Amino acid sequence: MIKNYLKIAVRQLRKQKMYAAIKIGGFALSIAACLLIALYIREELSFDKSYPDADRIYRIIGEYNFDTFHGKGVDWPAVMGKTVKADFPEVEKFGRLMPNSLFWGAGSNELKRSDSPENTHEDGFVFADQSLLDILKIPMVYGDASHALTEPQTMVISKSKADKYYPGQNPVGKVMYLNNNKSKPYKIGAVMQDIPATSHLHEYSFLLTLAGVEFWNGEQTTWGAENYRIYLLMKPGTNTAAFNKKVTNAMIDNYFIPDMLKSGNKFASIIKNGLTMRMQNIKDINLKSYDIHDGMSHGDIRFIWLFGAVAGFILLIACINFINLSTAKSANRAKEVGLRKVVGSQRSGLIKQFLTESLLYSFFSFALGLILAAILLPYFNVLASKSLTIPWQQWWLLPTVFVSAVVIGVVAGIYPAFYLSGFKPVEVLKGKLSAGSKSSVLRNGLVVFQFATSIILIISTVVIYSQMQFILNKKVGFEKDQVVMIQGTNTLDNEVKSFKNELLKLSAVKSVSISDFLPISGTKRNGNPFYNEGKTKTETSVGGQYWDIDADYIKTFGMKLVAGRDFNSSMKTDSQAVIINQTLAKRLNLKNPIGKRITNGGDPMLVIGVVQNFNFESLRDGIEPLVMHLANNNSIVSVKIKAGDIKNTLAQITATWKNFSPNQPIRYTFMDERFANMYADVQRMGRIFTSFAVLAICIACLGLFALAAFMAEQRSKEIGIRKVLGASIASITSLLSMNFIKLVFIAIVIASPVAWWAMTKWLQDFTYRITISWWMFAVAGIVAIVIALVTVSYQSIKAALMNPVKSLKAE
Repeated sequence: MIKNYLKIAVRQLRKQKMYAAIKIGGFALSIAACLLIALYIREELSFDKSYPDADRIYRIIGEYNFDTFHGKGVDWPAVMGKTVKADFPEVEKFGRLMPNSLFWGAGSNELKRSDSPENTHEDGFVFADQSLLDILKIPMVYGDASHALTEPQTMVISKSKADKYYPGQNPVGKVMYLNNNKSKPYKIGAVMQDIPATSHLHEYSFLLTLAGVEFWNGEQTTWGAENYRIYLLMKPGTNTAAFNKKVTNAMIDNYFIPDMLKSGNKFASIIKNGLTMRMQNIKDINLKSYDIHDGMSHGDIRFIWLFGAVAGFILLIACINFINLSTAKSANRAKEVGLRKVVGSQRSGLIKQFLTESLLYSFFSFALGLILAAILLPYFNVLASKSLTIPWQQWWLLPTVFVSAVVIGVVAGIYPAFYLSGFKPVEVLKGKLSAGSKSSVLRNGLVVFQFATSIILIISTVVIYSQMQFILNKKVGFEKDQVVMIQGTNTLDNEVKSFKNELLKLSAVKSVSISDFLPISGTKRNGNPFYNEGKTKTETSVGGQYWDIDADYIKTFGMKLVAGRDFNSSMKTDSQAVIINQTLAKRLNLKNPIGKRITNGGDPMLVIGVVQNFNFESLRDGIEPLVMHLANNNSIVSVKIKAGDIKNTLAQITATWKNFSPNQPIRYTFMDERFANMYADVQRMGRIFTSFAVLAICIACLGLFALAAFMAEQRSKEIGIRKVLGASIASITSLLSMNFIKLVFIAIVIASPVAWWAMTKWLQDFTYRITISWWMFAVAGIVAIVIALVTVSYQSIKAALMNPVKSLKAE
């Protein structure tokens, strides 16, 4: 019987080649898209699950709700790790991570073997405890994991870095230098397997020991500085919700408040109501840290839900095509159903027959979808900035595909199967169903749903693109164009100022500044509390940034002073002076700040200037308070160049660099490119939405094309009569097209408020954002109408041009 079902199904497929191609093609495209999204979601959900004790590993995060600051962070005092371990028996082990590039060694460095003269730039340095290795149980290629970081001045490097610097060797015990600093040689204690890409720590290739490290006198015991991420291995069965409350109360009451009171801060009690600590499981870090300031690149659980929904809608659109075409062709199958019932076929047998056809379409579609997914995967990887692969060798892949094909085949075919098998033989054989499928509320509703989904994606794409252009073209308060950032200049030591002077001699160079603190992400940051002079014990502090700059910084970046003057390197008193931004002046209630003194807990600093606010973080956030003072911080030299022959200018800069550092290749980037990279996730989301919007429209149009062809076929006699009676080609085309265009209009009305709500929610992540305008909906609507009109018009014009003799000769 099954063989007979398959034979009839194949016969139907061959008989209706166009409709079969549209059904299978639409299904295959949607399945390919779903497979790609499924691979993306699978990787995002797999983050940090490779650690043996992942269920018991947590990091401590803080939720802050103060008058001047609301947010979440992960940085804590160095002493807090061992304090939590000592005070709470629930904690089995603790380990610290210190990634703050403000301190020498963390972040990026110029690295070389002790026996090599050449420096190589490397990113991914972080300070870590030996106990963190014990908690994470990172496998080692060489060396003893239990003693890899126990000695001072040791480090663990990844296997890929070991192969790079010591190919074919065991480098344990070898010595390397950071930034030409031979006074701090680092011995390799072990070589670890590369941290997998599905770990939130994947960016780290060099773990520097914290054994014996103290960045300043008393740094390891103070409760007043927060630079460490603290990871805990909890004992089995620990109630984390109860532990959150215990650790918050104990740390605040027993340590933070007493330390603040000891320093004379009368506002210490506000921390009681403003700070909450909680444990975040390591498996949640990648997807549930979108609102936590941890400086790491990670996913977003909201995007996972969003992309999952997009995949579901695309698949649903393809299923709708199948249902629409199956029910629309019902008149062609009606006599077959009637005759088979007359000769004794049961309805159950007919249902099985139609479901077999549906399953056959589904299997063909999945096979083609897998091929398309494999072909499109490289493009998708570029689109999503991933390195996904189809897991062909995994045992579960083919069973999963088979089950999915069966489920999709049944879901798509169940309604047409029951609908077609329900025809009554008497009515069918009398010809009463010959025109019964011309109008269908369900079919029209499904077409509306298809286009509403597509229009939502189009509107979303337009909004995302507009927000991206707004960000990239917004005046941010400084000049980011024509600025070359030369990195790794700290290896020049005392010669960096001579290097600057030589650059200034180049005719194409306007200005040069030496500072690691730049108004783009990925450069140094230094958070400090600020007070008006003499108010440290009577006023709450204002948190802000404290940047080391040189006297040419403001000129190089085209910043505007709204009050006071710039730094003057020839004035010795300027070493104790500062320039502040408008936000800090407002927060400290300084109406006339020039000549006033402020402090960060140290010596008072004279305010000599106020710079106009400029965005130095993502436009998702507001402008923080900022203090700039004269100091040396020489890892980055920023060069403002003239527009023109940039290639020649870069060649001159490179030649100048080689004169100072012949054993270190120059490394530079353009500031405007680094600025754009801050919003790579938004650009990536825009590209993905654009691709899926195009795909959804294509699948919907395939179905619309087939429906239009069928309607033209069903109304061929009517069209013939109209032409004989004098109807024009334009009027017939309009007649056949208008019903579909009405459906698209309805889809626009439904899609617009949904898209407005969704994009309004998305834009709330940005402090600086566009206003959603009427033209965005108009553009999406016009695009949808034009596409639908072009799709339908082909079949309408073809039907209108047909010779009426052909359609009427049977009458």
